This record gives sequence, structure tokens and C-alpha cells, in this order.
Amino acid sequence: MKRIILLILLLAAFILSLSAGKIWISPAHWFAGGADGWIMAELRLPRAILGAAIGAVLGLSGAVLQGCLRNPLADPTVVGVSSSAAFGGVAAIFFGLAAWPYGIFICAMIGAGGAAALLAIMAGRGSGPLGFLLGGMVLSTLAGSLTAFLISISANPYATSEIVSWLMGALTDRSMDDVWRATPFMLVGALLLLITGRSLDALTLGEMGARSIGADLHRLRWMVIAGVAFTVGAAVAVSGVVGFVGLIVPHVMRYWFGERPSAILLPSAVGGAILTMTADALVRLAPGAGEIRLGIVMAVLGTPFFLAILLRQRAAHSIGGGFRDV
Repeated sequence: MKRIILLILLLAAFILSLSAGKIWISPAHWFAGGADGWIMAELRLPRAILGAAIGAVLGLSGAVLQGCLRNPLADPTVVGVSSSAAFGGVAAIFFGLAAWPYGIFICAMIGAGGAAALLAIMAGRGSGPLGFLLGGMVLSTLAGSLTAFLISISANPYATSEIVSWLMGALTDRSMDDVWRATPFMLVGALLLLITGRSLDALTLGEMGARSIGADLHRLRWMVIAGVAFTVGAAVAVSGVVGFVGLIVPHVMRYWFGERPSAILLPSAVGGAILTMTADALVRLAPGAGEIRLGIVMAVLGTPFFLAILLRQRAAHSIGGGFRDV
């Protein structure tokens, strides 16, 4: 029943994403000719598809990382892939490669891939969740510093404005070309993450317990790194930085579907799609001619949620529900 409710909410969010905007288009006019048909085919449909795909992979990545690191505060941004992909996109804008249709996307994916390779080296064989987490923090800090450096030395005010706008995250003016460019990478990464479910369940017993029942934790970490690189890298490459989806959604799904990591992977993907499409629909309804950036809305939603988790942890003095401190 819960899964049916999720699917209904997913359908409702998709309909809202197609319909909402400065110009509302009812389902009866989705396939009409004229301006409504053009808006639907060229703007709303690719935006809705990307919103669903990006939200799904961010929610799934968050659920996998929280299970792998056994930390409920883990999020796709914590492993540095998101920041590194953002640095790649910023570098493309800074050096003028954004004029090439594939410039930002390729540079962002290179940034994500480079981060994944470095993370694999830093969190190599024998390192536990702490090594994984610290490696991600180092990459995130480095990528953030390099991004700030490029912004600070940019002599072109238009490039600076474009960089700042892109970093805020948005799905404005995306096309079907962006859909075909990003979704194959997201699909490959999502498949890698989905097949980690049994190993994540084993990891709830602790590393020694997981190894005793045959779980290959080295292989698990490689799959998580590769899956997050593909999914989060492609998401950032096509939309900019949209945070907190991977933090919020797994917690909500855990209340519905229980604490077993494998049980919340697919629900987290669906929940992430629902949240992102709904938030993206709402940003279009802001007063005025422009839109609020999607990344800003998610930060406003996610910050108090993150604070609530921290306060709950502090009150409990430990992380419960199958997690333990790293």
C-alpha cells in the first residue's frame, strides 16, 4: 500500500511539474498546437524528466551513502563528487568552454570522475568508513577552494554572474538534448547503486560481521564510488548544485519502510523524484518575471532538517536505528 501511495504521489508530482508555471497548462492542452504545445514539448517535458531523474539519483545516492558510511548525516555532497563536478562546470565557464554545447557537461563529468578516482585512492583497501568520509571531506574542501579561486580571479563580470547562477542549481531552459546527455550516466550509476543493497544489509552487522557472512566491502566501496560519480556527476553537470535531497529523502523513507538499507533504496529514488519535481514546480510560481533557483529552495528546506537531525543525535548521545558513529 505504501508503495502504491508513493507511485500516486510520483504521478501527481509529474503532472504538477508539467502544468505549473507562469502559464498554467492543463492536461487537456498538453498535446495542443500553438504556444501551449511548444512550451510543453520544448520546456516543460524535458524539465520534468530531468527533475525526476536528478531527484531519483540524489535520493538513491543519499540512501546508499548513509548505509555504507552508517551515518544518517551522509549525503552525496559529503564524498566530494558534487563539489568536484561543480568545479569542472565552473572551469568550463571560466575558460569559455560553455559556448560549446557539451562543454559544461563534459568538464563537470571529468571533475566527478577525477574525484571518484582520487577518493578510491585515498579510501583504498583496508580503510573503513572514516577513511572514506575523510577522503570525501578533503576533496570537497579542495574543490570548493578551487571554485572560489576561479570566481575571485574572473575578470569577466558576465562569466562571474553565469558561474554564480549555475552554482545555485536550476532546471530552467533545459532541453531534450540535456535529457539524452545526462540520463544514460544516471541510469548506469543508479544500477550500480541498486545492486549494493545486500551488502549494505550485511554492513549493519558491522564490518567484521559483514565479512564473516561473505560481504566484499572493498568491492562495495568501489561500486558506491563509481555509482555516485556517475549519478551525482551527471546531475550536477546538467543542473548545477542541488543539495539536501539525498539527506532528507532517506530519513523520510526510513519512517515508512523501516531501517533495512536495501528496503529504502527504491523508495528513496521515488521520494527524491517527488521532492525535486515538486520543488521545481513551486519555484516557477514565485512572484515576478523570474524564478527562485532550485538549489536555494532545497537549501532552505534542507538546513532546518539537517539541524533537527543534529539535535536529535545530540539528545540521544548516539546514532540509533542500525547506524553507528564513524
